[in-house]
Amino acid sequence: MATRANTIPGQATLASWAVQQRKVRPQRFIPLADGLRFAFYGRMSTVDFQDRASSCLWQRDYAEDLVAGHGRIVVEFFDEGVSRRVAWPDRPQASRLLAAVADPARGFDAIVVGEYERAFHGQQLEQLTPTLVKHGVQLWLPETYGPVDFDNPRQVALLDLLGVHSQREVSRARHRTTAAMRAQAELQGRHLGGRPPYGYRLVDAGPHPNRAHAAWGRRLHRLEPDPATAPHVRWIFAQRLAGCSVASIARDLNDYGVPCPSGADPGRNRHRSGQGWMLTTVAAILANPRYTGRQVWNRQRTDQDDVEPDGTIARHREVQRGNAAPQWIISRQIAHPPLVSEEQFIAAQAIHTAPTPADGPPRHYLLAGLVCCGVCGRIMDSHWVHGRPGYRCRHGYTSSRTNASPRPKILYIREDHLLDRIRHDSGLHRHHSALRSPDLENVTAYLRTNNMIIVCDHHTWTCESDTAIYTLTPAGSFLATTAKIPAQRDGDQAKHEEPSRFVWK
Repeated sequence: MATRANTIPGQATLASWAVQQRKVRPQRFIPLADGLRFAFYGRMSTVDFQDRASSCLWQRDYAEDLVAGHGRIVVEFFDEGVSRRVAWPDRPQASRLLAAVADPARGFDAIVVGEYERAFHGQQLEQLTPTLVKHGVQLWLPETYGPVDFDNPRQVALLDLLGVHSQREVSRARHRTTAAMRAQAELQGRHLGGRPPYGYRLVDAGPHPNRAHAAWGRRLHRLEPDPATAPHVRWIFAQRLAGCSVASIARDLNDYGVPCPSGADPGRNRHRSGQGWMLTTVAAILANPRYTGRQVWNRQRTDQDDVEPDGTIARHREVQRGNAAPQWIISRQIAHPPLVSEEQFIAAQAIHTAPTPADGPPRHYLLAGLVCCGVCGRIMDSHWVHGRPGYRCRHGYTSSRTNASPRPKILYIREDHLLDRIRHDSGLHRHHSALRSPDLENVTAYLRTNNMIIVCDHHTWTCESDTAIYTLTPAGSFLATTAKIPAQRDGDQAKHEEPSRFVWK
């Protein structure tokens, strides 16, 4: 007569029975008492389309099978939602693992991964090798059937091949995906995901055309005008076509209390404040061709810009950049109800309210980035008026909001006045004689090389270095005692220029 297995507290009867059966049978591998201590590393690319538990489990199973009989895993590092192209120092868990490797009291002797492609891409392992060798940490891979011997030419060649294969796999997947998305956007006008543009909302468009996806319950979506926000988009385009500036449109929207995109849909815009309209928000709406009813894809691309390496490990930063209009993929048919006509959209792109300078020479600012506002601390904007460069600071004031409270007056500084002061200030020249040079390019190059900046307010100008501050005093023989604000319209400069409200000390 069979006896009932004793129930283990906290476990079901079947689980208790399975544990007891495991105890009475010999194990396949018996870990050594003094075996190695392993740190397991794993990774999954996406969070929305992968299950963390199952992905981590199968990778860890491979790792545990590899180290069975040689030691045990004592700590786990698992990155979620991170591409393999991201360098190790920029992955949250991989960077923690690198920090632990450099710690003498790290608590593990080796690193084990369940699959090469889950951990490395391209030359990442080659760049990581000096760090592992320096700190005496082994790397165990299933592809090498155990620890990697970095002095073995055959294993090094195998690792190079695995890196190339991993990089090729990513390239092929990206090519297939982008080719498919191009066809879906151009031929079908399909909505390819992401937040709907302001003025639209997502509605159901039927089952997914792929039968497997449809069986899982996936549905297509399309854009439909949002009754609450679509009229505002039409109004924005109408105002722009009437000749209004982007700043005046944004200011009117804020004055009328119209919710901005992040305020109207905070659920999809958690990364934004939703406090009001900005010039860039209005400009983005006016530049969005999807309001014509066409599906437009590939307006942006992701570039991999190099950043400062971490030792021997190369690092990159993903930067979103806009593509030129000829690179856009535009649907052949109308994909959703338009909010403006194509003729209206094209006409809006041709409107430029900013004054076009009639001056022939190109705009060249010698002191760009070197002139700071002494009132608010901002870098002053380069400002070109009447064929000459200058600098302006609005102290953070934006034209998208009506000014309801007193603010400091706008600060204007002419570049030629600044350079004259620098070149003729004897107190400054006692410490920096190179600033006396008649070649203005040499003067500005010296300022940049020595990390010197010019700080200006409505009364005083100073030249600041890392070690000292020099007050620039005017030389009456070559510079007027009052500054002049450049005229804001074309015409006789002598008639339009007005003396500023500050005098130089």
